[in-house]
Amino acid sequence: MLAMAKTRLIDRLPSVRGSLAADAPLSSLTWFRTGGPAEVLFRPADVDDLRALRAAVPAGVPVTVLGLGSNVLVRDGGIPGVVIVLGKAFAEIEFDGAELTAGAGALDVNVSRACRDRGIAGLEFLSGIPGTVGGALRMNAGAYGRETSDIAASAVAVDPAGRLHELTAAEMGFTYRHSSVDPAWIFVEGRFRGTPGDRDEIAKRMAEITESRRATQPVQARTGGSTFKNPAQDPEGRKAWQLIDAAGCRGLAIGRASVSTQHCNFLLNDGGATASDIESLGEEIRARVKERFGVTLEWEIARIGLTEAEARKGWPE
Repeated sequence: MLAMAKTRLIDRLPSVRGSLAADAPLSSLTWFRTGGPAEVLFRPADVDDLRALRAAVPAGVPVTVLGLGSNVLVRDGGIPGVVIVLGKAFAEIEFDGAELTAGAGALDVNVSRACRDRGIAGLEFLSGIPGTVGGALRMNAGAYGRETSDIAASAVAVDPAGRLHELTAAEMGFTYRHSSVDPAWIFVEGRFRGTPGDRDEIAKRMAEITESRRATQPVQARTGGSTFKNPAQDPEGRKAWQLIDAAGCRGLAIGRASVSTQHCNFLLNDGGATASDIESLGEEIRARVKERFGVTLEWEIARIGLTEAEARKGWPE
């Protein structure tokens, strides 16, 4: 008697108004342009569609939210479970005076531009963060002297049972590049506070940020953004890039992945790099910095999914 075939995860999920796809490629959705597929990729039509599917995901099946893909490395074996991408329905931006509500799928740069057009200051730094509102809330994204925690008033998230929760900024527990909100909760929108400002001055500051990024970062390359957090334990207060540079890692390469010579806290896919190349390069950097300075660099880029060896065993039950 033949063994019963394993039921595919997508066949265990209910119908949705958005879209569901099995074994969906993810490399085109990440800035590194590498990595394996999603076991199931879900693009919800709206918040209610997201809530219904989230509540129906079988117990034990992992759920991963993928934003703009700018601060993530998808491993070569892909991501088991359900991967959620929040699209246009989650990208709306609404204003109430100097306050605004933005969907979790809204691009950070679009939020800053919308504020510029309305003369709302304080959110210019978002133009220097290549991500979405959801990602900014999750990791307290920051740049150019400001962080998401400086402007966040509240947020709305969906829990694994599909229930909505409104969280104050204090309840989000922001620290450096981190929020203490349960990782299983999915942000769907955030509310932010700005201040009335001069449009020309706001535009000038945003232009300065754009020019600074172009001059100091490999913005046209296949990269994941800043790779490691700035360490708090370095006695000399050096930033991650300074430690990487001093450890002799500028331009270091493994396979088709290399350390940017323009900004050595950025790793590059030079064309055809595997996620394993990139992750191995990052680990080599960490080892060299640890050996030279006794400082352990922490990954800022989220590394998610399975290695090829793990994936060959099949998707987890």
